[in-house]
Amino acid sequence: MSVDLNGIGPGQVNTTRTSADKTAGSPGTTPATADHAKAQSPAARGESVSLSSQAKNLKQLEEKLGSYPEMDDDRIAQIRSALDNGTYKVDAEKLAQKMLEMDKSIFG
Repeated sequence: MSVDLNGIGPGQVNTTRTSADKTAGSPGTTPATADHAKAQSPAARGESVSLSSQAKNLKQLEEKLGSYPEMDDDRIAQIRSALDNGTYKVDAEKLAQKMLEMDKSIFG
């Protein structure tokens, strides 16, 4: 694949053109030939895509996270009730530990 830089000016976006696109726009090329070039499968043109193991793991993680609810409604109701009743207690040691863990994960 090559990048066509002709005619690129300020404020324009670079676009890539495949050989099939260039064939379609070439003089002397019939529309049938251009359609045939576009209709070829990626394998027929010698192109292939493969995902790394890291990409596969990220996809699996994304699917797993998608199955969890964004918020735990029951836990939110419990905390809201405790705040309204004045019975909500903050565990200072647990809070401090979590803050230290976050700081360590950010700054190392």
